[in-house]
Amino acid sequence: MRRVKVGVALVLAVLLAAPMISAGQASAPAKATPVTVININTATAEQLDALPGVGAKLAARIVDYRQKNGGFKKVEDLMNVQGIGEKNFLKLKPLITIGQPRAEKGNQHD
Repeated sequence: MRRVKVGVALVLAVLLAAPMISAGQASAPAKATPVTVININTATAEQLDALPGVGAKLAARIVDYRQKNGGFKKVEDLMNVQGIGEKNFLKLKPLITIGQPRAEKGNQHD
């Protein structure tokens, strides 16, 4: 009889906890993090929007800044765009580039 009571108590505990667990998982889906590094000098507004912390309005400001200033000379110039402070920039830094890396002299074959 005691085993039955313990079993019923466990089943009730699981049933009561299930809605709480589901509710915690029902939050809005997070924006997908890009797998590849994005070139901020050539990316479209849609590609920039995919970056974490960048929405459609901020992506448009990045494109506007790039057009008005002839592109970004270094990734840190992104902080010149209104809405991108140091904290947001540090999240973006590993995901962005301003161009292709140069080939190292030792890797060139003649």
